[in-house]
Amino acid sequence: MKNLTVLLLAVFFGGVLSFSDASTNWQLGFQDPATPYMEGITSFHNNIMFFIVLIVIFTSWLLFRCLALYDKDVHPTPETFTHSTALEVVWTVLPAVILMIIAVPSFALLYSLDEVIDPAITLKVVGHQWYWSYEYSDYTTVEGGESLNFDSYMIPDDDLTLGSFRLLEVDNRIVLPVNTHIRVLVTAADVLHSWAIPSLGVKVDACPGRLNQVSLFMKREGVFYGQCSEICGVNHGFMPIVVQGVSLEQYIEWIQNKIEGIQLVN
Repeated sequence: MKNLTVLLLAVFFGGVLSFSDASTNWQLGFQDPATPYMEGITSFHNNIMFFIVLIVIFTSWLLFRCLALYDKDVHPTPETFTHSTALEVVWTVLPAVILMIIAVPSFALLYSLDEVIDPAITLKVVGHQWYWSYEYSDYTTVEGGESLNFDSYMIPDDDLTLGSFRLLEVDNRIVLPVNTHIRVLVTAADVLHSWAIPSLGVKVDACPGRLNQVSLFMKREGVFYGQCSEICGVNHGFMPIVVQGVSLEQYIEWIQNKIEGIQLVN
C-alpha cells in the first residue's frame, strides 16, 4: 500500500512539474509558458479571471433577485418608475472604468512583443500553401554561399514514430537558442497565414507583400508546437510549426552542421 501511494504521488507531481508544450486531450488552460510574454499573458488572464468571476456572481445574484422580487405572484402591482439617473450613471461609468483597467496592462503586453532588443539572430518565416519556409539570414551555406534556408512540411500519419504527435510533427524543425534575443520576420508567398506557437506567446499574421516583425526570447529548453492560425485553404489544418529550444552550444553545433550540408535527424 505504501509503495502504491508513493507511485501515485510520483505520477501526480511528475505531471505537475513537467512542462506542457503541446495541446492535450480535454485541455482547458494555457500551455506552460516558455517566454516572458507568455508568462505575462498567463498572469494577466489569471488576474482578470478573478474579477470576472466576482462580476458574474454579482450580476447573476442581481438577476435572480429581480426575478424573485418582481414575480407577478409576489409583486402583483408593477412599479411605475422608468429610469434612475444615479443607476444609469453607475452602470455606464463603472464598466468603462473596468475596461480601462483591463486595457492598460493588455496594451503593455501587446506592445512588448514589438520591442526588438539587440537581436543576435534573425529568422525569416514565409507561409505557403501548405508548408512553411525558414531562412537564417545571418549564415550562409558552404555550397553556393546562400543564406541558410529550408522548407518544413508536416509528417504524414504513416511516417510517424511511436510517441510523436499527429498533425504536429514536421520534417524540419526550427532550432533556436534559449536566453537569446531573436527577431522573427513573417510574411506569406500566396494567401494569408498566421505563425502561432502558444507556449511562446507568439501569433503573427503572415500577409503577402507585407513583412511583420516580432521578438522572441525563450527562457527554457524544449520542443514547442504550433499551427497556422489563419484559414488558408483546404489543407490549412496541415501546417504545423515546431520550434526546438536548445542551449547556445547545441545551437552553434546545429548551425555548423546545417552550413556544411549535413542532414540532421530531429
